Amino acid sequence: MMRRKRGNGAAPAGAVAPASRLIRWGVPAGALVLGAFSVAGLAPLNWWWLPLITLCALMLLWRNAGPRRAAWLGYLFGLGWFCAGVSWVYVSMHDVGGMPAPIAGLATLLFAAYLALFPALAGWLQAKLRAGCPAPHWHALLLVPAAWAFAEWLRGWLFTGFPWAALGYAHTGGPYAGYAPLFGVGGLNYLSACIAALLAWCATLLCDKARLRDTWVPLAIIAATMLAGIELRHVEWTQPEGAPLQVSLFQGNIPQELKFVPGRFESTLATYKQLVEAHPAPLMVLPETALPRFLSDIPRDYLHELALFAASRNANLITGVPRADEHGYYNSAISLGADPVQSYDKTHLVPFGEFIPYGFRWFVALMNIPLGDFARGTTRPKPMQLGGRYVAINICYEDLFGEEIIRQLPRANLLVNISNIAWFGDSLAVPQHLQISRMRALETRRPMLRATNTGATAAIDEHGRVLAQLPYFTVGALSATVQPRRGTTPYILWGNWPMVSFCALVLALCAWRARQARLPA
Repeated sequence: MMRRKRGNGAAPAGAVAPASRLIRWGVPAGALVLGAFSVAGLAPLNWWWLPLITLCALMLLWRNAGPRRAAWLGYLFGLGWFCAGVSWVYVSMHDVGGMPAPIAGLATLLFAAYLALFPALAGWLQAKLRAGCPAPHWHALLLVPAAWAFAEWLRGWLFTGFPWAALGYAHTGGPYAGYAPLFGVGGLNYLSACIAALLAWCATLLCDKARLRDTWVPLAIIAATMLAGIELRHVEWTQPEGAPLQVSLFQGNIPQELKFVPGRFESTLATYKQLVEAHPAPLMVLPETALPRFLSDIPRDYLHELALFAASRNANLITGVPRADEHGYYNSAISLGADPVQSYDKTHLVPFGEFIPYGFRWFVALMNIPLGDFARGTTRPKPMQLGGRYVAINICYEDLFGEEIIRQLPRANLLVNISNIAWFGDSLAVPQHLQISRMRALETRRPMLRATNTGATAAIDEHGRVLAQLPYFTVGALSATVQPRRGTTPYILWGNWPMVSFCALVLALCAWRARQARLPA
């Protein structure tokens, strides 16, 4: 009777080696973790270098993956990225909005799952069109960054767009910030992917002893882009306009759950009136919906006293207040004081917060939102002319869209954002939104003033630096001096279209070359 020979015989049918099992499960889990870690590159940690490393690791996972595999890895990366990066959506729905925790958690997960489709698209595109690149360096320099930046632009446009937590924001304060006035955050998305792809290329060269000397090429390109970014920060794209301006920015710290409660209205008005009278300045700014009733319902005497107080000091005050007319009601800002009354109506509305997408009214009914469907303001707003200066207003979420902010430029020489982020509690949304405003200042090379209900109330200079800031969740007034600016930047002139057109051209060219490569000779 023969005995079965031990040793290196074949494994039983269907058995999976431990190493293969580790790879099968470890790679997807790694992509998920990489995406979650990428958020540390954004505020409040601001580790600008970390997304370059996580993107580099993702691109190494993409290296030999087919289109479906690359899309799946990109999707998992995006799921980790957005579950961490927009976790404050749960806070707004459950902690503040009162939605049951399971529904709020599921809604947040589904939202992150939708956003993850865009990095999945980037993975699929770069793998599908890889055959259209004549050499690895073209894949690193052109195709992968173009696929990534185009997918990110699409995320900021489709269904009114949601470009929050874009990894380009990680460079608001890093060595690449100098590129913002040229290409905006969309260009920084491209640059981030380009640097990451170069790092991935360098890593593959280091693993190949025969090509070890070639590592100087990607390293030299990375060093050159970094040095150029540092030098670009010193370019004065805009010039001072008039004398420095003293401002007062007010933070009422009205809890969201009490903001619209009957009986709190009078105390809210009193809080802001006291702040205004105690801290006058040539320009005073109150937050979004600081006056939490329709303009027609605000006591006339109260508005008259505010206007008279400001006018007596040759000053102007901007306040957020909802207003209504025959076309609907608007989330608005109005001015009171020395100059004629002017208004601005919010154009880019928040889905589920300011307008209800078709078929989702039942969902919004689960949240305690007293105002649901706003009308949109004009898409060609004019800046307010106050005290001889032109002030470009944007309300809360609108400063996420740089291509819309520049509609009031170059005429405006000062940006003002009024917000109510109390909906998001003490979450990542607060420092991330401040970072977004800093990017708008960088792109336009103009100061940005932020007046918020609970934070972050801040004055930002034209280089994106925070000059002064109030602590979160406090009642107070922030006094600061800013320098209005005139002039233009390439981003003001062209917006996102050079970047989008370039990415589309690269993708189209690679698609054509890939198709040619598949055709029989």
